[in-house]
Amino acid sequence: MTVQPALRYQGHYAGAVSRLASFVIDIVVSAGIFCVALAAISYGAQVITGNLVGWNHSTGVVAGLFAAWELAYFGFSWATNGRTLGMAVFGIRVVRTDGAVLEPRHATVRALVFPFSFLFCGLGFLGILVQREHRALHDLAAGSAVIYAWTVRAPGSGPEA
Repeated sequence: MTVQPALRYQGHYAGAVSRLASFVIDIVVSAGIFCVALAAISYGAQVITGNLVGWNHSTGVVAGLFAAWELAYFGFSWATNGRTLGMAVFGIRVVRTDGAVLEPRHATVRALVFPFSFLFCGLGFLGILVQREHRALHDLAAGSAVIYAWTVRAPGSGPEA
């Protein structure tokens, strides 16, 4: 029996390229959902009140709402599935350092510390490049690691069987 090339990395720490690519997908998806939600709220308010509702970007309200949305998107995804949509595309998952499922409190800590990894020109991400476990600042704070974790099915159990 031959092992598929992708499955050889099962359980290994995810590298910088996989993590960055999944993050890009997540930002595009979450920003898209946010924009659609703002448009839906504006439309609903216009239907109810009859007045055109716009979002003033200079007040910081939209930026605050977006920051809260991003925290919710990442935190909820990590707490419930151990992965976001982008992470699922690349077959990576967040787990505790001992390999156990990430608990909601650890996912919350990870989501809260995540923005701090961007400070000082992204210095918080340096650990992904230099550590054997590829752990960033938010991983260290939450006691988490990102690993390759593709779903493995037995031959003949898929939809083509």
